[in-house]
Amino acid sequence: MPQTHKARRGRKQRQNDTNTSAGAPVWPGVTGGRFKPLTDSEVAVVAEAVLRLLETLGLSQAIPSMVDRVVARGGHFTEDKRLLFPRDLVLKTIAEARRDIVLCGQDPAHDLDLSGSRVHMSSGGGAPGVFDLEDGHYRDGSLQDLYDAARICDAMENIHHFSRSIVARDIDDNAVMDINTAYACLAGTSKHVSVSVTEPETVHELAALCYSLAGGEAAFRARPFLTVMVCHVVPPMRFAEEACETLEAAILAGFPVQLISAGQAGATSPATIAGSLVQAVAETLAGLVFACLVDPDVRAIFAPKPLVADLRTGSMCGGGGEQAILMAAAAQMGRHYDLPTSSIAGITDAKTLDAQFGSEKCLAVTMAAHAGSNLITQSCGMQASLLGVSLEAYVADNDMLGNILRTLRGVEVTPDNIAEDVIANVCRGEGHYLGQAHTFERMKSDYFYPHIGDRRTPRDWESDGSSTIGDRARDVARQLIAEHFPAHLDDARDAQLRAAFDIRLPRQAMSKSS
Repeated sequence: MPQTHKARRGRKQRQNDTNTSAGAPVWPGVTGGRFKPLTDSEVAVVAEAVLRLLETLGLSQAIPSMVDRVVARGGHFTEDKRLLFPRDLVLKTIAEARRDIVLCGQDPAHDLDLSGSRVHMSSGGGAPGVFDLEDGHYRDGSLQDLYDAARICDAMENIHHFSRSIVARDIDDNAVMDINTAYACLAGTSKHVSVSVTEPETVHELAALCYSLAGGEAAFRARPFLTVMVCHVVPPMRFAEEACETLEAAILAGFPVQLISAGQAGATSPATIAGSLVQAVAETLAGLVFACLVDPDVRAIFAPKPLVADLRTGSMCGGGGEQAILMAAAAQMGRHYDLPTSSIAGITDAKTLDAQFGSEKCLAVTMAAHAGSNLITQSCGMQASLLGVSLEAYVADNDMLGNILRTLRGVEVTPDNIAEDVIANVCRGEGHYLGQAHTFERMKSDYFYPHIGDRRTPRDWESDGSSTIGDRARDVARQLIAEHFPAHLDDARDAQLRAAFDIRLPRQAMSKSS
């Protein structure tokens, strides 16, 4: 990697290591990466297969500007219109890509350092529907639902990033929907936001919205608080032409970009875990080469997100062990390349907060986190194989994510943690540790306590109504929707945005007085 990127990463690494816990049991960017489902030799085989595919098969449907850039660097455009990527170009891109990416919040307190194997949790999904908070039935999602989802995630300390999770089905025009989606997300949280863009022509207006909110183009380019997510491929091994145009426009406008390949094993990628992994990594690296040729300083996130199909029906399923191990392997490849990496995990097939919901989510998110994925999207809120969002699930999942982050801290073997002197004093004295200063010092810094997880005795739980975790999460979600209205977007700036853009979310819906 270039020396400048190395130096920037080194400074940020030292700063983060100094300020990690600050007395908290978990924090954004706890280091993962110890879980390695692939052996070193298997990683090498996968990496070599990726390079072979890119240089001998390549991808079809490349847009003209991509062809020109890649061919000028030694690539080849074949008679059957496939763009081949020479391995030297791919390896050079990997070596020189930025590692020092920070996803900025509108509030700098929410900045996320994606260097190394630091792990952050995110929403996501782009679901067409929501499970109604009052009656539990599935219905089409709205712009208000999206704003509410952002507000809830804003209040959840273990959800570090808000990725657009609901499609606003109450807006028909794609361009208007994209601008309003960005507005609802950015108004609902001061954390970093990621959105997708339906048409490349909309990127210019989205940039204007973000420049206005930031106080100018230069201010946004210095601290971009919104990432454009781009599925730049239509697997297998084909570029999505409009998406590639969107990718190019977003990079030139100064947006960070997330490069996503989301083939479905057994449908649009090989049925085998290894084959699906290789294809997803190859497709993602092809996008990274293009992104870095557009701008060598691009903030690009490597996001191979291979999915799994239930081969009995052909429908996507997100809760199985196959999905969990495939995504962990994809995260491991990101760590192998030392690239800022995003993964999907937590897309349970369950339709409600039941045992299936908890087991499938915890399995997948834990494996991706321990494999060292920097940004785990869909880790919270999602149900029904990405078809629906549950607002109360964000609250329940916040506890789950805190516990997973605590496991990433590991055992932390130091003389102070082993506490031989404390052991000796207790054994020669009271015979228990409950009254020790050491215990009081560590009860908050070393232990994560769930907010709604119930640790009472059965008798106490029954006397208090025998509520489920879903009941308690629903109560908290209702309270947040009624009371939590982030104030980072003031009236004056909001009025400027409304004067310049077709904003559909009523201002009165953004305060307690509504």
